[in-house]
Amino acid sequence: MRASLFITCYNDTLFPETGRAAVTLLERLGVGVDFEPRQTCCGQMHANTGFRAEAFSQAKRLVKIYQDAEAVVIPSSSCVAMIRDQYPGLFEELGNEQLRRQLKSLLPRLYELSEFLVDKLGVDDVGAYFPHRVTYHASCHGLRALHLGDRPSRLLKHVRGLDLVPLINLDRCCGFGGTFSVKNGEVSSAMLAAKLQDVVATRAEFCTALDNSCLMHLGGALHRQYAGMRTIHMAEILASTEAVPAEALA
Repeated sequence: MRASLFITCYNDTLFPETGRAAVTLLERLGVGVDFEPRQTCCGQMHANTGFRAEAFSQAKRLVKIYQDAEAVVIPSSSCVAMIRDQYPGLFEELGNEQLRRQLKSLLPRLYELSEFLVDKLGVDDVGAYFPHRVTYHASCHGLRALHLGDRPSRLLKHVRGLDLVPLINLDRCCGFGGTFSVKNGEVSSAMLAAKLQDVVATRAEFCTALDNSCLMHLGGALHRQYAGMRTIHMAEILASTEAVPAEALA
């Protein structure tokens, strides 16, 4: 089958290694990957900050670009949650019936990366190798909006060489929340400090997640504390093999 990769503006701008890893992983599993160069942003930051017209513009663009895709894979649970949860209300608010129909048709073909692997491809073992001690942070959108459940842990448990360390208070937010961390800096910092205690207590080498936005927030704090722990998107772990380790994909 073929899948269109919506890389997200965050990954495209700051974490291109995640996009490369997603392509490597999908192609290794026999999926033909298409990349639509007209893609931009899902509009989440605009919608969350009250810029409804700008968010509508981005949403309209995304739906039109991918309306004929066999599948759309997105390595970001927050962007998938934006499309599933906020696009219907956005199009309802603006009274665009055509876009509502197009979105309804698209949604069953749109997947967060771990959903696509487990639910669509039916695989838990992607043939990965990552010989490190790792803990997994469940981002709020993946946990509460997408209800990803055990999909991420099932994938990680099948990675050869990986020692998966459970993170206590898994449902605790890291405090990023996009513009939330800017508008509510002190609250965000307090939430980050609490989360960081749990992450550091695992004594893992890496903290992974399905959202680079959360990992950027956590990674900055880990770096400032000289914690010796690195962050890595789960796509990069799953793409890693003995022949081509994660470091070579960066």
